[in-house]
Amino acid sequence: MNIVSVLQIILAVLVFIIFGLIAAYFLVIYMNNKKEQEKEEEMMANSNEVLKDFNGMPKESIYKFMEFDEVKDNMIIRKNRTQYVMILQCSGVNYDLMSEEEKIAVEEGFVQFLNTLRFPIQLYIQTRSLNLRDIVDEYKAKVSEMAQDIEKVNSRIQSAKEARNERLQQKLEFEKRRKERVLDYGMDIAEYVARMSLNKNVLQQRTYLILSYYASESGATSDTSPDDLDAICFSELYTRAQTAMRSLQASEVSSKILNSEEIAELLYIAYNRDDSEILQFSKALDAQYDALYSSGKDVLEKRQAKLDEEINAAAIDLATESIVRADKYKQIEEMKKEQKIKERANDLIDQYKDQLDNVTYEGAKQEVKKATIQPTENKN
Repeated sequence: MNIVSVLQIILAVLVFIIFGLIAAYFLVIYMNNKKEQEKEEEMMANSNEVLKDFNGMPKESIYKFMEFDEVKDNMIIRKNRTQYVMILQCSGVNYDLMSEEEKIAVEEGFVQFLNTLRFPIQLYIQTRSLNLRDIVDEYKAKVSEMAQDIEKVNSRIQSAKEARNERLQQKLEFEKRRKERVLDYGMDIAEYVARMSLNKNVLQQRTYLILSYYASESGATSDTSPDDLDAICFSELYTRAQTAMRSLQASEVSSKILNSEEIAELLYIAYNRDDSEILQFSKALDAQYDALYSSGKDVLEKRQAKLDEEINAAAIDLATESIVRADKYKQIEEMKKEQKIKERANDLIDQYKDQLDNVTYEGAKQEVKKATIQPTENKN
């Protein structure tokens, strides 16, 4: 074997090795890209369930922490529409201030309430800080109205003085003094409540009755739509709530069904006990955080409103034209009436023709012809 053949063999082996290295390089790059893509997809899939904090500890999603899906139609919907909850807010009674007979009546009423239950209930007691801001604002509004009433009474007193009506003046002055005393009392109450809200935290305890209903009790199938299921469960829960409210009245406990907004506030305070006093739920509602979603009208409502405006405008035009045409009909009827009156007058003149001379007869005919009959007005 000569040197040329050996060199050719060595060259072929080198080319084969180079192509093998290139193929291995692209294969490694492909495998790395595939692993990175799979890792990104896995992170995207688990981003809503498990998050990582700075310490590497797993953190559950907030949606898994909250044990309800949504608040809708005065109900809490839980566990993917398998459980529905309605809440009653109960008012307390001054049990310690009652007499023995009244205490016995309340106890018997509560026993009767428990005996009439045919469904499970839960009692929930929540202690929250009393929002005195609304109370202070309410007192200030009433004080402002009272001050305006006093100004009106002053103007009436001045009018009575000018009219020299002493009896009315004395009556108004007595009314003014009474309103001024009420005004002073209201201002004192507003100032006292404002000072009390600044100096200490006023707590209020509220008792709630929790009523549950499971979708399996309704007999709904997999073909039942979510809206139909919500309607069925709402009807059943509402019936249970009304039964519980009537039974509680026997123990002198009044109650009401919480609406969706009140349920949201209840849950907000339950999940944010420390921050609920600073970031109040009512302030968020007053700020109209949902105005962008609730202030705009639906397209169908706008179209219906525009159609109503067009119908009203067309109806007004038609009514105006009808009135104008009816006025023309009235004029024609008046002309016919005038003609009949003249014909009747000529007949009467002809009846007395033998008793009249020719000049009077012809003159009467001419006067009837030239006469203008005034239209009679409808007195009704």
